[in-house]
Amino acid sequence: MKYPDFFNDIETIKLQDKLANFLGTFENGIIEFSYLDIVKMAGHSCPTVLGAYLCTLTGLKELYKDSIPVRGEIKVSFGENAKDGVAGVIGSVIANITGATTDYGFKGINGNFNRTNLMFYNSDIKSNVRFTRLDTGKTVDIYYDPSSILPEPNQQELMVKIMKRIASKDDESLFKILWQKRVENIYINYKEVITTII
Repeated sequence: MKYPDFFNDIETIKLQDKLANFLGTFENGIIEFSYLDIVKMAGHSCPTVLGAYLCTLTGLKELYKDSIPVRGEIKVSFGENAKDGVAGVIGSVIANITGATTDYGFKGINGNFNRTNLMFYNSDIKSNVRFTRLDTGKTVDIYYDPSSILPEPNQQELMVKIMKRIASKDDESLFKILWQKRVENIYINYKEVITTII
């Protein structure tokens, strides 16, 4: 399986999952997600998928500082409706990493390890996403805006040609390169596109 090299440069997210430990899935319940893992889940790499990953990485670092985040014990809130824009895509990425779900996730075992009612849409927040630790109540709001990282001028033109089925093979190849180059540039400049509010 071949993919852009920069995927490997993106910091991984390590968590402890008590359910995984209970069931002997991972030693001590330690689970680690890479950007590649999330791309496999989403089926593609784009500014939205990367943004959701970076929001989660940044939010969990702020919430847990030098300790390991606890998967399944993190509340996630969005201001948007799940069907608005790309909110559902972002929610899917964050659910995959944190374990948080609305009402469709794992219901638990004898009252333990419940992953439902941890993700909320239509919340009264201004940020893109808010993460809350269930044990301490500490919250962090994350804003993500990649608009300052512009695509190459001909990227949109190439996309239109591809959608109209008039693109050459060279056009298609160049578009793929340019698309992932912008994703990479967002990653390289992620401190410019992510804002954290405690």
